[in-house]
Amino acid sequence: MNGKSDASRNSWTDPDDAPELDKAFFEKAQWHIGERPVSREEGRQAVRRGRPRKANPKIQVSIRYSAEVIEHFRATGRGWQTRMDEALKQWIAEHGKD
Repeated sequence: MNGKSDASRNSWTDPDDAPELDKAFFEKAQWHIGERPVSREEGRQAVRRGRPRKANPKIQVSIRYSAEVIEHFRATGRGWQTRMDEALKQWIAEHGKD
């Protein structure tokens, strides 16, 4: 016998033959947090994208400093803006908020 038998044939399915994952497919899905099933609303609230929010985020502003101040802090290397922020916080602590 020179021909291949049907028993040894691969039953591979072309991925293009798979059904389309349409909107109806996802509407039937059930939300889970861990092993616990939850409502769609609770599941959507649990999904957070991006970086976690900080408790006290910094505020972006546009401000002008003298060249000598900027040159001094930049000369300290990477992280100079953070050091500038710390220096201003220290000044507030020493002189009060009033």
